Amino acid sequence: MRYRSIALIGLLAALAAPTFASADTTRPDVKGLYLMTDYPAVTVQPGTTSTLNLNLRNYGLAPERLKLAVAGVPKGWTATLLGGGQPIAAAMPATDNSVALDLRLDVPKDAAIGSHTLTVSADGPNGAHVTLPLEVSLAKQLPAKLSLQPQLPELRGNSSSDFSYTMTIKNDSGKKLLVSLAADAPRNFDASFTEAYGTQQLTAVPVDAGKTKDIKLKVTPPSTVDAGHYPVTVHIAADGAKALAKVSLDITGQPKLDITGRQGLLSARATAGKQSVVPIEISNTGTAPAENIKLTSSAPDGWKVEFNPKTIDRIAPNQHKEVQALITPPDKAIAGDYATSLTASSRGETGDASFRVTVTTSTMWGIAGVGIIGAALLIMVGAVARFGRR
Repeated sequence: MRYRSIALIGLLAALAAPTFASADTTRPDVKGLYLMTDYPAVTVQPGTTSTLNLNLRNYGLAPERLKLAVAGVPKGWTATLLGGGQPIAAAMPATDNSVALDLRLDVPKDAAIGSHTLTVSADGPNGAHVTLPLEVSLAKQLPAKLSLQPQLPELRGNSSSDFSYTMTIKNDSGKKLLVSLAADAPRNFDASFTEAYGTQQLTAVPVDAGKTKDIKLKVTPPSTVDAGHYPVTVHIAADGAKALAKVSLDITGQPKLDITGRQGLLSARATAGKQSVVPIEISNTGTAPAENIKLTSSAPDGWKVEFNPKTIDRIAPNQHKEVQALITPPDKAIAGDYATSLTASSRGETGDASFRVTVTTSTMWGIAGVGIIGAALLIMVGAVARFGRR
């Protein structure tokens, strides 16, 4: 067993050795300090503040404190090196690591149009020295540039959900722009814009130079929309610059319940003290099945309303089912018309209807009433005859 363990360890070491050798051959053969930027030549506008992103990279050297400086700054300009948002005069990148820097340029309004070369340098106490020349050109007008970025480009819900998209407009121009807003939505969809924290609808919004502004797009689908995926394209434009962004609505189906009497009638007749059977129809005019439908009612005091059956398991879209409403007015109900509300509900979706129930009194009550009236008349006649003779 001992020899087998030694052999297994040796085999694992042999398999691992080529992997380490291969990893060493893939390391870049680069060493030293480098000052870098993605854009070494830029154009700015007089009277504005611009920021250039720099990077101080250390390949394979021991960390040391590097003094930073900017040379060639024109008269009246202000050039400030920033690190972490604060003015800095030195940096110390770790071995095989980098430090992000920003060069902020404040250009006076009366600066002459032309090109200037600024040189950023980093110097160490042991002779390390690296420079980065930057060409900065001045122009009175910069071309307008816009971008549009939605935070959550896809939302899911049913036809009654709130589809609201927060979008960020960025003005990369050298001047303030009035940005127009438009949206291409599917037919019968309503699209409107508001400020991110406001309710006033907008068709255009001002955005300062070099700044961003958040807006909100609200899309309202029609209540009868089918389930599906619906795209919306948002357009912004100003001074010849354009940008667009795409968002989408993923609409799920939703049931919609309606209640009517048979053949659409919303009236019924009942007799006081007796149960009347009223057929009613529950329809689903929505785009998803309605399930576990519960039936309830709101009737005058003393009335009794029941359903047969009390619940409906399922109604498919564009289908209906008939149930019986068992309505019993109280024994002493006065003849006349009464309003009774019937409700069907399924997982937050509700349909209701108000039925007019005409109540008539029972025949027995009529006979009893006639008898009482007749007895009263006999008593009255007898009294008149008796006392009239006196």
